[in-house]
Amino acid sequence: MASTESAAQMRQRLVDRIREGGWATGPGVEEALRTIERHLFLPDADLGEAYADKNVPTKLGPDGECLSSASTSTIVAMMLDQLDVQPGARVLEIGAGTGYNAALLTAMGARVTTIDIDHDAVAHSRKALERAGIEGVRLVEGDGEEGAPDTAPFDRIIVTAGSWDIPGAWFDQLAEGGVLVVPLRFRGTTRSFALEEESNGAMRSRDVQLCGFIAMRNDDGEIDIDLGGGVTLRCDDDQGITAEKLKGVLETPRSEAWSGTQIDSEPLHGIWGRLAVHDAGTCRITATSEAVDSGRAEPVIPMLTPALAEGASLAYLAHRPLDAPQEGKRTELGAIGHGPAAQELCARLVENIRAWGRDRGDWLTATVAKSTVDAPSAQGRRIDKHQSVLYLDWSR
Repeated sequence: MASTESAAQMRQRLVDRIREGGWATGPGVEEALRTIERHLFLPDADLGEAYADKNVPTKLGPDGECLSSASTSTIVAMMLDQLDVQPGARVLEIGAGTGYNAALLTAMGARVTTIDIDHDAVAHSRKALERAGIEGVRLVEGDGEEGAPDTAPFDRIIVTAGSWDIPGAWFDQLAEGGVLVVPLRFRGTTRSFALEEESNGAMRSRDVQLCGFIAMRNDDGEIDIDLGGGVTLRCDDDQGITAEKLKGVLETPRSEAWSGTQIDSEPLHGIWGRLAVHDAGTCRITATSEAVDSGRAEPVIPMLTPALAEGASLAYLAHRPLDAPQEGKRTELGAIGHGPAAQELCARLVENIRAWGRDRGDWLTATVAKSTVDAPSAQGRRIDKHQSVLYLDWSR
C-alpha cells in the first residue's frame, strides 16, 4: 500500500530523527532543514527516497560508479553544525551537488557562492534552486581547488566532496577567523574537520567527525596496492609502502594476536584515528566476500578496515566470536598479520586496541598548514600532502 504521508510530513519526521541523533543544533540548521523541500532537488527520486536518511545518487559513470549524489541528511546537518553559520556570512561551497546545501545555507541567512567542476551538477543546481524559489546563490562552473577568488574572502568554506589535500587557495580565500569544514582523507579513512584559521597561517581543528564522501575529481596521493585474490591495500604516497615489497605477503604464514578487548555493535573508528596518530604504517585493507569466505583475508569490516604495513609485512584489525554463549554476539578484537615482521605489527595493533578499549573514545585533533608555511606550534604525527601538511594529535 502506498504511503499517504505528505512531503511536509516526511520532511518533519526526517528532521525529528536527525535531532534525536544529536544533530541540527547549530544556529538556524533545524529551521532550514524543516523549511527547504529536499524532494525539489531530487526530481528523479520518489518522496520516500528523497526523505529517507540516506545518500541518493544523482549521476553515474559508464561503469556504474557514483559520480555525484545528495549526501545523507544526517551528514548534511552534522557539517552545517560544524560550519556554525551566522546570518550575513559569506560562504563558499565547493561541490554544488544538487543545490540543496546551498539552499539550506541561504535559508540560514548566508550569502552563498557554490562551485562545481561538473557542468551537469551546475545545471541541475540552477534548475533546482529556481524550482524551490531560492534566490541569491552565485553558481560557478570551475575547479573547486581554485576556489572563487573574485568573491573572496569568505567567512566560511564548506567542501562537500572527499578531499585528500587542502589547496593553497582555500587558505588564501578564508577570512581572518574563518572556518573551513572539509571531509579530509588520510591513511585510508575520512574525517570531517572543522578547521579554524589561526594567526600563524595554519588552521586548527575545533571539531572532528567521522564521515564518508565521493572523492573530488583531482590528482591525489592515495595508492591502491592489489594483494591478489580480491584483497587491496590503500595507503598514502608519503608512506613508502609499495606493491613490490608486499608482493606475495598473503601467501606467507599467518600470525594472530588477541587483545582481550570485547565489542558488540559499537563503532570502531576511534581505533583507526588512534592508529593514524601513533603508527606511521597505518593504512586500509579491503577484501571481497570471496576473499573472506576463502580465508585469504578476514578484516573486521571487509570493505573498510584499518591495517598496518611496513616493508614486506602487514597486519590488520580482526575479530573472533567469544565462545561463552552468555556473551551473545560479542566478539574479541585482535590482529592478523603476514610477513617477516607480522608478530611485531600485530603487537603494535593490539597495543592500540587495548588503549582505545579503556575509554572507547575518539580524541583525534589536527593542525593543517600550507606546505610552504612553518607551523612551529603544531604537534603530533606529520602527514605530508602535496599542498599542505597535516599534523594529527590525540588529546581530550
